[in-house]
Amino acid sequence: MPEDDRWMGSTAQSSVRIAICGLGLDTYWPQFTGLHDRLCGSVDQVAGWIADEGLAVTNLGMVDNYGTASAAASRCRREEVDALFLFVTTYALSATVLTLVRRAGVPVVVLNLQPGAAMDYETVNAMGDRTAMTGEWLAWCSACPMPEIANLFARAGWTFRQVNGALTDVSTREEIAEWICAVRVQAILARSRIGLMGHSYSGMLDIATDVTHLATVLGVHPEFLEVDELSALANEVAISTIDARVREFRDVFDVREDCMEEEIALAARTSVALDCFVAQYRLDALAYYYKGSGNAANEETMRSIILGASLLTAQHIPVAGEYEVKNVVAMKILDILGAGGSFTEYYAMDMRNDIVLMGHDGPGHVAIAAGPVRVRPLSVYHGKVGCGLSVEMSVRYGHVTLLSVAEDDAHGYKLVVAEGESVAGPILEIGNTNSRYRFPLGAREFVQRWNAEAAAHHCAIGLGHIAGTLEKLASLAGLGFKRVC
Repeated sequence: MPEDDRWMGSTAQSSVRIAICGLGLDTYWPQFTGLHDRLCGSVDQVAGWIADEGLAVTNLGMVDNYGTASAAASRCRREEVDALFLFVTTYALSATVLTLVRRAGVPVVVLNLQPGAAMDYETVNAMGDRTAMTGEWLAWCSACPMPEIANLFARAGWTFRQVNGALTDVSTREEIAEWICAVRVQAILARSRIGLMGHSYSGMLDIATDVTHLATVLGVHPEFLEVDELSALANEVAISTIDARVREFRDVFDVREDCMEEEIALAARTSVALDCFVAQYRLDALAYYYKGSGNAANEETMRSIILGASLLTAQHIPVAGEYEVKNVVAMKILDILGAGGSFTEYYAMDMRNDIVLMGHDGPGHVAIAAGPVRVRPLSVYHGKVGCGLSVEMSVRYGHVTLLSVAEDDAHGYKLVVAEGESVAGPILEIGNTNSRYRFPLGAREFVQRWNAEAAAHHCAIGLGHIAGTLEKLASLAGLGFKRVC
C-alpha cells in the first residue's frame, strides 16, 4: 500500500486533530489566587480524554481576552484543526468567544463542565474569607455565561453545540466521546477518496447522485474509474498469487463443495487485481456496477468480484454494488465508527413475528457476520448479467443501526437513522446476505416511517446503537438528521 498519508482507510486517524481551550476572564486571575491554574488543570483533563480516543490534541490553554482569543484562532488555522472544544470554565465575555470562533473557522462544541455534581455549601461557607469563597464560587459557575454564548451563536448564524455536566460524571465523558467520534468521522470522510467504477443501474432513479454536490457537502473526493483497467490488472496476476488468495478464501469463508475450482481461482485473481486497483488510486471506498455489452474480459471480471469486494469491505474499504454512491458513503461512516457497514435493503415483512427481512446480493461485510460466511455458486445473478460465486451470511445478532444518506432540501443531504435488533430465525439460503430485524415501532410502522423520509432503497447496517454519535456527526457536517426509531 502507498505510504502517502492521504490514503486514509478507517483506522488512519492520526491526522485528525481537535483543539481545546479554556474560556475565562483575565480580570479574575490577580483577584483570586490559584483560580487560573485550577481551571487550566480541568482543561488538561479533558484534553487527556481526547488523546485517549486516539486523536491529536492542540491544547490552547486559557482564552481570556481579545489577545489570547486571536492567538488561539491563529493556531487553530496554522495546525489545521478539525474542530474546537470550547471549555467554559467560569464566567467569560461573549466578545472573546466571537473573536475566537469567527477567526478559527471550524465547528465548535461548547463544554459547560463544572467540577462535580454539586458544591459543598457548608465547606465553602466555613472558609470565612469572602474572597476565597468567591474564588471557589467562580470555579463552579461555568453555566453562567452559557446563555450569553448561545445568544451570540444564534445572532451570528452559527450552530450551537453544547455539553452540560460535571467532570466527575461518567455520562458526561461518554457524551464528549461521542462528539470526538463524530469529529473523527467527519474529518476522515472529508479526506476520503471514493472510487466510482462503471455506471448507474439503469432506471434506479433513487440512487442517482449529483457527485459534485456530494463532494461539496461532505468533502469526499470522487475518482472515476474504468472496468477495463481492472480487467487489465487481472491479466497480470501471477498464478502463485492466485493460489495464495484461494487459500485465504478458504480460511475466511466457508466455501461450499459445489463451488467449482475454476470459479474460485477466477474470484481469487479478480480479488488480487482489485486490491492493486484500490492501492493504485488510494481508494477508501468503491461503488461499482457494469451491465456489460459483450466484452468477455470485463464481464468475467465483474461476475467474479464479489468475494474480493467482501474482503475489502471487512478491511475498511467498503464496496457497494449497483453504483450506490450515497450508500457507500453511509457504509464508510459506519466503518469509521467501528460498527461495520454492510450493504442492505428491506424486501419483505414477517408480520407473524413482527420482523423486517433485509439483505442484498453482492458483497457482504465479513467482519460483522453471525457465524461462517458461506460461498455458494449462483447460476444467475438476478437482475444482472452473469453468474458465479456469491456470499451468504447474516448480520451478527444484537443491537444494530441502519443508516441512509439521503437528499434533503434544507441541508443538501440528511442522515436517516434507525436503531433495532438483529435476531435469529429462519432466512432464505439463496446465496445473499439475509437477516431478520426487529424494531421497537414494529415492522409495519418502521417501514412506513422509513419510507416517509424518502431515503434510497439501499441502506447500510452496522453493529450497536450509535444514533447519538450519528446525530452529532450531522450537526458537525451541516447535514439534516432524522431518527426513525
